Amino acid sequence: MAPIEPTDQPWDEKTERKFEGKAYSEYFDPCQDLATRSLKCLHRNGGKREMCSDYFQAYRDCKKQWLADRKEAKRKNAKPWFGSNDKPEESSK
Repeated sequence: MAPIEPTDQPWDEKTERKFEGKAYSEYFDPCQDLATRSLKCLHRNGGKREMCSDYFQAYRDCKKQWLADRKEAKRKNAKPWFGSNDKPEESSK
């Protein structure tokens, strides 16, 4: 069985726009296509997980990449909690 590969990066500009534009309570998974393939494989093979291991691994890889990309995007856009350390505030006494 040939390994299942995601078609592209799960976290691209289009995916980011969808994620940022969704409602707060709305679930969003850029790897949904791979999840659907995994479930179809299970259904097709009578629930035998070992027959679908490539599909499961492709989903896990996609999810791992998406979470890493999301974490990096958050880190790049992070704001300091207590202001910038560039200019120390002088206290007036």
